[in-house]
Amino acid sequence: MLDTLKNLFGFGPKVDYAALVKQGAIILDVRSKGEYAGGHIKGSINISVDTLANNLSKLKDKNQPIITCCASGMRSASAKSILASNGYTQVYNGGGWGSLQYKL
Repeated sequence: MLDTLKNLFGFGPKVDYAALVKQGAIILDVRSKGEYAGGHIKGSINISVDTLANNLSKLKDKNQPIITCCASGMRSASAKSILASNGYTQVYNGGGWGSLQYKL
């Protein structure tokens, strides 16, 4: 139970996002198109969290690492849950895109 809470609030094991990207991870930005247009991580894919369930076909390989990001980490956590419940096996919540950018 404690480990689950730690992971939920980001206190779980440290993730090496740069290594994941080198291994071919997708960076999935789940903000709105307008937010994405205002700035984003180069090479990221934009599918808003509201439309993610209807756009899973754009993420073909369910075993490819996916790093979700948004403005603060709340929507990316929701996106991680959506992906995991649909069989995606390596999903990581990168939190806010601005801070994730510095971890890559």
